[in-house]
Amino acid sequence: MSFLDFHRGRRLRTSASMRELVRENEVRPQDLMMPYFVVETDDEDFRKPIGSMPGQHQLSMKQLKKRVGEAVAMGMKSCILFGIPAEKDPEGSQAYADEGIVQESIRMLKDAYPDLIVAADTCLCEFTSHGHCGLLSPSGEVLNDPTLDLLAQTALSQVRAGADIVAPSDMMDGRVAAIRDTLDEAGFVNTPIMSYAVKYASAFYGPFREAAENSPTSGDRKSYQMDPANRREALREAEADIAEGADILMVKPGLPYLDVIRSLRENFDAPVAAYQVSGEYSMIKAAAQNGWMDGDAVMMESLISFKRAGAELILTYFTEDALRLLNG
Repeated sequence: MSFLDFHRGRRLRTSASMRELVRENEVRPQDLMMPYFVVETDDEDFRKPIGSMPGQHQLSMKQLKKRVGEAVAMGMKSCILFGIPAEKDPEGSQAYADEGIVQESIRMLKDAYPDLIVAADTCLCEFTSHGHCGLLSPSGEVLNDPTLDLLAQTALSQVRAGADIVAPSDMMDGRVAAIRDTLDEAGFVNTPIMSYAVKYASAFYGPFREAAENSPTSGDRKSYQMDPANRREALREAEADIAEGADILMVKPGLPYLDVIRSLRENFDAPVAAYQVSGEYSMIKAAAQNGWMDGDAVMMESLISFKRAGAELILTYFTEDALRLLNG
């Protein structure tokens, strides 16, 4: 390396304007998808803080519409909905009810903000009384194949309500194919599936359990979510979902699995999404509240890391905060 080459990097870092000129990656509003938790309640003003996720709330439909409107005004392009029903049962029937809380919320948001991309989390765990993502056998085993039809029904009900994207997060084998077949047969051939293709059995989901009220009443999800030690398995899972008809591949969690995001980017042509999960969000928020870190700076550095790793889309609870910064 010559002396001139050695100093090239420094010459290109001399000012903020120069650094922006040669920046390789950037975070844009269209890169961010905001998750919201909507609650079935008669209290239209219901807005309950989520203790383990500072700044996040469980919201009634009315409060959801208000908060989404504020975010859309800042430039938010997409969101994803998680529903908390008034009643739960072993079959998770409110997940696929035509007038379920997610379905009604989709209709409301699409009517109010037609250009907003509204995705729906497609799973049973928030709706089952036992908290698992599928039907259970009498012995407590999660039944893969009998669950597929209910997941397909859930996706179809969400799309009929107006969802632009369905996002199966259950990790049942074969669920992408079941959903794709059902949507196609109903005429929804143009609705994309954003598959939670690589979803690890992670400890970083802790705060989400409070937010979505979906902790399993017994056992855990390690038999159908992935072992955090495995990377090659992620490629097998992603390949299977692509073959079944997935349009977007998601990795969840995000920051602890940047290597996996990069692997998917290098091995598949489909768009890659990263889910910066509740634990990642809460750690940064807690450290910032204690004055240990510059919260905004760490937030943006974490978001750019996803883009650098190869993600086109970032699901993050920081969406609204990031939009405020991007708007100056």
